[in-house]
Amino acid sequence: MSATARVDPDFRSEPSTTDAHRTARFGNPPRRPLVIGLLGSLMLLVGGFGAGGVLVRDPIMTNSVIGFWRYGHGHDIAAILMYGGVGLLLWAWIMLGRDVLAHRVGGRAVLTNALVWIAPLLLAPPLFTRDIFSYLAQGALPLHGFDPYAVGPDAMPGILTDNVHYFWQDTPAPYGPLFIIIAKTVAWLVGNNIIAGVLLMRLALLAGLALLVWALPELTRRLGGRVPVALWVAVANPMMVINMIGGGHNDLLVVGLLAAGALLALRGQHAAGIGLVTLAMAVKASAGLALPFLVLVWAAHMTGSRWVRIGKATAAGIGVFAVVFAACTLLARVNLGWLPALSAPSMIVNWMSLPTAIGQIVGWFASLFGGSQQLFINIFRGIGAAVLLWIAVRQWWAVLLATSVLSPATLPWYVSWGMAFLAMAPWTVRGLQCLVVASTMLVIVYYPNGEDALYNWGYLAACLAVALLAAWSLVKPDPLRLAAGARSKPQPAEEPPEKPAAEIAEPAVAAEPRAS
Repeated sequence: MSATARVDPDFRSEPSTTDAHRTARFGNPPRRPLVIGLLGSLMLLVGGFGAGGVLVRDPIMTNSVIGFWRYGHGHDIAAILMYGGVGLLLWAWIMLGRDVLAHRVGGRAVLTNALVWIAPLLLAPPLFTRDIFSYLAQGALPLHGFDPYAVGPDAMPGILTDNVHYFWQDTPAPYGPLFIIIAKTVAWLVGNNIIAGVLLMRLALLAGLALLVWALPELTRRLGGRVPVALWVAVANPMMVINMIGGGHNDLLVVGLLAAGALLALRGQHAAGIGLVTLAMAVKASAGLALPFLVLVWAAHMTGSRWVRIGKATAAGIGVFAVVFAACTLLARVNLGWLPALSAPSMIVNWMSLPTAIGQIVGWFASLFGGSQQLFINIFRGIGAAVLLWIAVRQWWAVLLATSVLSPATLPWYVSWGMAFLAMAPWTVRGLQCLVVASTMLVIVYYPNGEDALYNWGYLAACLAVALLAAWSLVKPDPLRLAAGARSKPQPAEEPPEKPAAEIAEPAVAAEPRAS
């Protein structure tokens, strides 16, 4: 994020979007991106019932007059509608980003836009994933007398299992006891009503969004970023709206608990901070990477020599961790069998994991001479783990992002962990353009129904072209000059270089509109 970019003159001189009918209570959100983004969400909602993560047998649509939406030409139209919705949301996000960079809107306006875009997707079927069906099945397993850490959903035939992706049918749950409690509670409340289960699970995970929104403004000020930029990056981002909310991924809960725990620790409430991060680990074990860093923060506030302080903080941190984690385990009525199940994601082999990608490339060349591709994948995964450990001893926010790209397996929503914390740091325009490219690609590298498109190179090339255009549009409205009369206008005169990044990212002490 150290490079800077030239901003088109039109970027600074766009007319203000202030409208007298908007109210200050919601931060005077710009109407155009709000409406366009809402339309995109509604298109995703409608299209999702035909081309999203639909049920094998939908009790409402199957054998009904609207059942055509799931098959043949109806399905194709639904898919086009979904991609159109993604495009409109991306467009709205870029327009909002221009306003954020030009200091025309504050944090509250960004949050209002994001919440309006999110609202329709609370009612949508799973979008670009089917993971939420696995969550429900894993929650139902203990209700039927099965250990979710010993067997997969296929041990329990029924409607919940029928909708789990075939890849995960016989895989034990790789999630911690807190998430088993949540999944089991939802499964108990809805029984076999899988539609109600999807909606209720999504609502339960929204607690993570609430925690992130609560913690993000103060963390951003402490890290020297701008609150509107951080909210635009972490909350209004299509990755959050479409993948995390529309997809219903439990990573949302992890991100919220991590952010809230970090803030409490920085405020001096060390035990509470470690407790919240322990809860995050009780959802996904990799969240525990943050715990050593919170222990060091605690040690910095203690008295004595360096090693005495670290020893006291470590003992106290282990004590808090043990109490919180044991309570979650007892309430979930499970054992530590989930630890061996953590290897389940490593069954995923795709190039989104950097070590796996390198191993695949080297292994492909080796296979030409009779070598084993899997051997090289394993070797480079081991190297990736070593690099991750090296990064872990340097700075903890980078660990969360590094975990997603250096772990043996990576999925788009894993990147949300590090991105949420990077959002709080100062950004340059060039850095935000790179973020736009990455976010756009991560949203659509999976098809609407949850199958991966990572090896459809023509599709990925087209998606990359759209992502690059979106990044260019962040600083140059109408870069292709498609607006009426745009091509007949004279080209603007060359402008002097953009102001330094320090002037784009305001100091932490500057007054910012609050997000709430």
